[in-house]
Amino acid sequence: MAVMRFLILTGMSGAGKTQALHFLEDMGYYCIDNMPPIFLAPFAQACYGSGIGVENVAVVMDIRSGEMFDKVGAELEKLRDEELPYEVVFFEASDSVLVKRYKETRRVHPLSVGGKIADGIAKEREKLALLRQMADYVIDTSNILTRELQEIIKRKFGDGGGDDSYFVLNLQSFGFKYGIPDDSDLVFDVRFLPNPYYIETLKYKTGLDEDVYNFVMNSHNSATFLDMVCEMVVSLVPWYIEEGKHQLVMSVGCTGGHHRSVSIAEAVRKRIMNQGINISITHRDIGKN
Repeated sequence: MAVMRFLILTGMSGAGKTQALHFLEDMGYYCIDNMPPIFLAPFAQACYGSGIGVENVAVVMDIRSGEMFDKVGAELEKLRDEELPYEVVFFEASDSVLVKRYKETRRVHPLSVGGKIADGIAKEREKLALLRQMADYVIDTSNILTRELQEIIKRKFGDGGGDDSYFVLNLQSFGFKYGIPDDSDLVFDVRFLPNPYYIETLKYKTGLDEDVYNFVMNSHNSATFLDMVCEMVVSLVPWYIEEGKHQLVMSVGCTGGHHRSVSIAEAVRKRIMNQGINISITHRDIGKN
């Protein structure tokens, strides 16, 4: 008899949780959207206890629960204490993609009522930081089509579940002055590179601006470093997959997280994005002073 899978879908608003839930429902999962965390443990107990006539379960829990969502960590701890198996599936997308999706649908971000969409996204990332770190799977939908998402869901959570071929490289830039990201697997310090901060015309720009990016990448040391890092990461990914990992978090840091780290992270993404590796990228400190 097959073991029931209990999936907890969470992640960024607009990143594809609802679509994924629909795909899972079509695959025979019993699905619940927007479950308040306080109901999670009793529901899981019912599923694993006397039984409610379902084989697999998927629930979506996210920041739509408001203040109740702050209890999600404690509720997951209850499941662990009672040895009720579950898997956390975190849906991710870049800030620019999320903003574009909200503008296209004209929906209001749950945390940006009366404010900017980007501000709501930033607040949401902060609230979801713990869950993202705990996730068994991180699925980045920034550059995939709906049908590709459907294939990923079928491959990972269908009858042939357990396929470890889905893997994502999570790139993030950061500033050392704000601390090293807790979820890092690999950390690279690029403070040895020429600093655009001391160029008056570049000081208040970021590595997402072409002139800053070119300034950083035109350094011989940048080119050499990029070659070495990309060769190493591409070589490591198959080994991580072989060991059952579904993601690798690579953090690139400079002093403030505005110029050099952003440029290098973007350069790594561009270099290896066509080598069959799923990539997500975030710039944690790019908006900080």
